[in-house]
Amino acid sequence: MANKKHSIYRPVTRREMLGMCKAGFGSVALASLFGSIPGCSAFDPKQADLLDKLAGSHPLPNFVPKAKNIIFLYMDGGVSQVDSFDPKPRLDKENGEDPGKKFKVDATQFGNVGKILKSPWGFKKYGESGMDISDLFPHIATCADDLVMIRSMVSNFPEHTSANYFLHTGSGLQGRPSMGAWVNYGLGSENSNLPGYVVLDGGLIPPGGLDNFKNGFLPATFQASILRAGAEPVANIRPSDSIAGIQDEKLAFLKKMDNSLLSGLGGADEIESAISNYELAYKMQSSIPELTQFAAESEATRNLYGLNSPDINTRGYAAQCLLARRLIERGVRFIELTCPSVGGGADRWDQHSNLKSGHENNAHAVDQPIAGLLKDLKLRGLLDETLVVFTGEFGRTPFAQGTDGRDHNPSAFSMWMAGAGIKRGTIFGKTDEYGYRVIENPVTIHDLHATMLYLLGVDHKQLTFHFGGRDFRLTDVHGNVIKEILA
Repeated sequence: MANKKHSIYRPVTRREMLGMCKAGFGSVALASLFGSIPGCSAFDPKQADLLDKLAGSHPLPNFVPKAKNIIFLYMDGGVSQVDSFDPKPRLDKENGEDPGKKFKVDATQFGNVGKILKSPWGFKKYGESGMDISDLFPHIATCADDLVMIRSMVSNFPEHTSANYFLHTGSGLQGRPSMGAWVNYGLGSENSNLPGYVVLDGGLIPPGGLDNFKNGFLPATFQASILRAGAEPVANIRPSDSIAGIQDEKLAFLKKMDNSLLSGLGGADEIESAISNYELAYKMQSSIPELTQFAAESEATRNLYGLNSPDINTRGYAAQCLLARRLIERGVRFIELTCPSVGGGADRWDQHSNLKSGHENNAHAVDQPIAGLLKDLKLRGLLDETLVVFTGEFGRTPFAQGTDGRDHNPSAFSMWMAGAGIKRGTIFGKTDEYGYRVIENPVTIHDLHATMLYLLGVDHKQLTFHFGGRDFRLTDVHGNVIKEILA
């Protein structure tokens, strides 16, 4: 039943299975597909479980996984490494001097090179590891011994759209599957009532748009399901009693149409994905409302995340972080959080001016909720099986753009990971005295993707999909697991 489209393993699709089952089993299986939908025939749960296994695309891992799931904290716009996690005392000494007299200045995105700019924030050492973290992140700093800090990230692109595609899909071009889609394709969800890949919408659409979260050439069933934090995370998720009968009739009609398509010579991945998606959508009508009810959470938990904060943006991101924890408790494999709309604007971490106020506003929105998430996961024993990743698409220059901003810098930036399988309290990689370029242990986006897949138990070289005449993978023909940061 193996299929060469997937180098690890891909069971046959519903259509393929039904085509092979000529002796009547196919019709029974097809009926069970719709048995849980009102207006359709009843089914044996054991039979449905079998069908789900046959019809899915969930291979066994290549080796024992360290992590069961990933929470990806996407810092849209590019956090300044020299103002957050990579202190550079030389910037203090040479503040206001001409950077061109100190080092070779590469062409910047906007070509407005100012003077060397010291960080407006101080740094302190935290934890037994003595990790340096700036005053921007006082809450995350208390979790220093649970982090592996990578100070030597590099990107291939200096502008947001291509850099975002690169971070999310391993390619700077539009149209490739996102990392979450690859994980969903490879491992699937552990909960048949929820998607395997969820993006929690904080209010901002990143440069590059929704293609950062798409399935690309993978079947559409593996793309992200986008949820909003709030009373109605998905539009029309709560069916009206007055139209329940109409919904049943529509689902019964869809069953009839799909029956005719799947039992004949027709059918394609698009039909398979459509069937899977509306089956899941129906199940989500019961699972999503329960998921987003925070009433059962204790007051201590709400305070830990910042749900009671006077700041609206902190409350909003706190709801996303708490929802992420509840999603992984229910078996969702890959969850990405996007940045909140700070002050109703769309500046993200992209401070070409007003660095101090912009970074402070963004940090204030995410700092307490992220620390609350890490501490809550640890308290519940979930941090040992969850990988948490914090990163933007690139870093920023150690000199000013104009007088009080920083331009894009793909040559060096910092990110961190926490949780399953990582060597906690570790600093990896090094930049020069200005935090401008990596001088030790450079880590590429492909390396990051390879390491994330490795911690999930997947060999990045084997998770492939045949498209356009060749086998594609998330890491293309690149990528190495960063073994030095693994426990």
